[in-house]
Amino acid sequence: MGTVTLGVSIAVPEPYGSLLQERRASFGDPAAHGIPTHVTLLPPTEAEAARLPAIEVHLASIATGSRPFPMRLSGTGTFRPLSPVVFVQVVEGASACSWLQKRVRDASGPLMRELQFPYHPHVTVAHGIPEAAMDRAYEELADYEASWTCGSFALYEQGPDLVWRKINEFPFGAGGVGPAVPAQSGSSLDAPSLQP
Repeated sequence: MGTVTLGVSIAVPEPYGSLLQERRASFGDPAAHGIPTHVTLLPPTEAEAARLPAIEVHLASIATGSRPFPMRLSGTGTFRPLSPVVFVQVVEGASACSWLQKRVRDASGPLMRELQFPYHPHVTVAHGIPEAAMDRAYEELADYEASWTCGSFALYEQGPDLVWRKINEFPFGAGGVGPAVPAQSGSSLDAPSLQP
């Protein structure tokens, strides 16, 4: 069956997702239309295609043990000069994203991997394009705001055409303890509120 390139992410919902994808394209980023607007939980990762069922069971288990949480985007940031990326900042929901991505990459699971850089949740709006275009993205989206309740994450596969397509979505379970909150005894209602 060979290998596949997988990613796990939280989709930025409509109308925000399409708007940011169009803005990314307007800055001259050729990858814009092949990458749905998202917050990464697992960066592009090679896996054996035969492992897909086990991967989906792993992700479903994480989602079932999680609960919806507020997400808010505000303003821009950049990883330059370390990495040629301009992004919209996650200002609420970051700790929940961090909680989820750790579990996705858990050493006992099928998607265990090390990260090249420390995890920092964000929404990429420009990557690897000329500096002037990166500056424009940084400036033009500086006042950008969006918020929603995150209720799921999804597994994506990158095709030979370099387009990312959703394979499966994993809704959060109603009885979960919630992202950013370790499993604890007692009711999930006792879990602290989710703060960045």
